[in-house]
Amino acid sequence: MQAEVLAVGSELLLGQIVDTNSAVIARHLAAIGLDLYYKTTVGDNLSRVAAALRQALGRSQVVLTTGGIGPTADDITREAVAAATDRELVFSDHLMAQIEAFFAARGGQVSPSNRRQAFIPAGAIAVENPVGTAPAFIVEVGDRCVITLPGVPREMEYLLVNRVIPYLRGRYGFKGEIRLRVLKIVGLGESRVGELIADFMEKGRNPTVGTLAHLGQVDLRIAAKGADAAEAEALIAPVEAEIRRRLGDLIFGADADTLESQVSARLNALGARLGLAELGSGGVVGERFAAGVAGGFAGGVILAEPSGAARIGADLGAVLGAEDRARALARAAALWAGVRVGAATYFEDVPTVAPPVTLVAIAVSVDGQADARAYRFGGDLPSMRIRAATFLLDLVRRSLPAPR
Repeated sequence: MQAEVLAVGSELLLGQIVDTNSAVIARHLAAIGLDLYYKTTVGDNLSRVAAALRQALGRSQVVLTTGGIGPTADDITREAVAAATDRELVFSDHLMAQIEAFFAARGGQVSPSNRRQAFIPAGAIAVENPVGTAPAFIVEVGDRCVITLPGVPREMEYLLVNRVIPYLRGRYGFKGEIRLRVLKIVGLGESRVGELIADFMEKGRNPTVGTLAHLGQVDLRIAAKGADAAEAEALIAPVEAEIRRRLGDLIFGADADTLESQVSARLNALGARLGLAELGSGGVVGERFAAGVAGGFAGGVILAEPSGAARIGADLGAVLGAEDRARALARAAALWAGVRVGAATYFEDVPTVAPPVTLVAIAVSVDGQADARAYRFGGDLPSMRIRAATFLLDLVRRSLPAPR
C-alpha cells in the first residue's frame, strides 16, 4: 500500500511560503508504516487540481491533500475533490453549526464566505476542526480514499494526529511502526561516510540506512520497521552500535542533538565560559554561539582586518602562519573575555590560485593551551563561513571533556 500527498496553493509555487505540511505528513505516515511514494504541488486551479487527484487515485490507495479549503474564491480543493470523485458538493448543517460555534466561542461573527467551508462532497466523512474554521473531510473511493486537510500547519497536524491517523489504522489495519535514529557527523564528507557503512546501505535491508549532507555536517538516518515501536528500536540498536564503533567521535550526537547543545553541555560541566574572535567569518560563528550556547558564551568580537586584533591584545603581525594566528586569536579572545576558553576563526585568501581558494584556520584555547586546524575552502563566502562555524563548534566539542 502506498500514499501520496497533494499540496495545493499557488503561494507554494511562487515561493512565498515553504511547504512544511508535506514533511510533517511524511513523518507521521512513516511512523505507522505507510509508504509515501509521491508528493505533488499544484496551484489554485480547479482543473489542474482535479487532474492531479485523478492521477493520484490511479496509483495510490491513500491520497492526502493540504490547503485550498478556506472561505475564499481561490480555495478550490473541495470542488476539485468532488470533480475527481464524480460527486456533488452538499451543504452540511452540522459543519456549519461547528463553524458558528468556533466563532461564537471567540466573540467573533461568521462571515457569509465561511458558508463555503460547510460544503463537502456527497457521502464524504466529515472531520470537525476544533482548532480552526476549515473542516476536513474524507472521501472513500472503493478501497482508496482522499483525505482533505486544511493548509494551516497547526490545524493540519492536529487533525492528522487526532483524526486521520486513527482512521487509517482502523480502516487499513496498520499495526507496524517505523522508528528513526539520526546520527550527526562532522569531520568526514558524505562520500567517505558512505564508503565506511556501505554494507548497511544495501537495498532491501531492515533497518535502512541513508545519508543527508549539509555544509560541514552529514546526517546518517537509520530507519527500522517493526510490529511495534519496541521491535523497531531493537532492530536499530545493533546497527547504531556498529556504526558508532566504525565512526567513533566523528559522531557528535543523535536526533535533536546539535553541536551547540553539545558544546553548551561541556562548558556547563566544566563550569567555564567561552570568548570568541572572528576574522573573516563575519559574525556567523558568534550568531550560532549566542543562539545555541546560551550561558556558556561570554561574547565575541568581529574583526575586519588582522591589524584589528590589537583591540583584544593580539599582535598578528608578529605571528606567521594561519594556524598560529588562529591560536593567537583564540588565546587573546579568552583573555579579553576573562574566561577559560577562547575560540577563533582566521580567513586568508590564497593568491594566484584558480579557481579562488581561501585558507581557513580555526583554533580553540583552553586554559592557555591552544589547538588549531587549517582547511582550504573554495566556493562562495557565505558557504565557507557556515562550514567554518560548524568545524569550530566541533573543535570546541573535542577540546572539552565530555560531561560525566
